[in-house]
Amino acid sequence: MDRVRDAMVADPPQLEGGATAQEAGRAFDRPEVRALFVCEEAKLLGVVTRKTLVREVVAAGRDPGATPVRSIVEPPDHTIDSDLPLDQAFRFLEEHDLERVPVVEDGRLVGVLSRAVLQRRLAEDEPPDEAEG
Repeated sequence: MDRVRDAMVADPPQLEGGATAQEAGRAFDRPEVRALFVCEEAKLLGVVTRKTLVREVVAAGRDPGATPVRSIVEPPDHTIDSDLPLDQAFRFLEEHDLERVPVVEDGRLVGVLSRAVLQRRLAEDEPPDEAEG
């Protein structure tokens, strides 16, 4: 049976906790980057989004060049283990209405699992409908 590690995106966009909010802002220049995972000593601290930067830095009047992302990081509401079977992972994402979730091994970020990618992967694994054809 396929596991989360088989469908996750490895090496998602991440920053060390000591990186500045300004560095995070630069990373968001790439349109495909929707969230940055913040890690320290390989352990996942949480996530920073554009919304986080606006709320915690811009609106708060903080200096982006002097604000470490560890001070504005939002702890993840959920994480998922890389060894979880894909069908259970899909139910987890559906139950919690998540579009994506960080994948961890022993607290270390190893990837991110997207509901859209997972849906495609599960659809590919389904046997063809015998009524078709």
